Amino acid sequence: MSDQVNSLEELGQVAEAAEVVVEVAAPREPVRDELGRSYATGKRKDAVARVWIKPGSGKVTVNGKDMNTYFARPVLQMILAQPFSVAGVTGQFDVVATVKGGGLSGQAGAVKHGVSKALQLYDPSLRAALKAAGFLTRDSRVVERKKYGKAKARKSFQFSKR
Repeated sequence: MSDQVNSLEELGQVAEAAEVVVEVAAPREPVRDELGRSYATGKRKDAVARVWIKPGSGKVTVNGKDMNTYFARPVLQMILAQPFSVAGVTGQFDVVATVKGGGLSGQAGAVKHGVSKALQLYDPSLRAALKAAGFLTRDSRVVERKKYGKAKARKSFQFSKR
């Protein structure tokens, strides 16, 4: 076996002789359309949100309505504001979103997911902060299906001994 290395000196010679090619990952490029917007799809439970972001004054429009009108509960408004505060770009982007399916809570989560994905597409340097906060991961928890012989997904009918 002539390919076997017997000493450290030989190993050094082999390493010098071998051409080492290190491939450096190219930095991510921003993804924007001709209008300067970034688009992403966010999902949560049964809700699907199509989200466009562009530089602006921080106006958020959901299904043609203002965010405060569509998501009246403060908790839902807070959910929508999270990606901007984590990325440190509060009030710098306008958001236009259309949401279908699910309830208000799932829709708010879907818009949050879409905004996070669109932000990291618009400015790839924000990806690290958004990923660390867990906003780029789709929350896969969905309602469990109902099984036959059960009242709901897991609840049984009342047991009768006699």
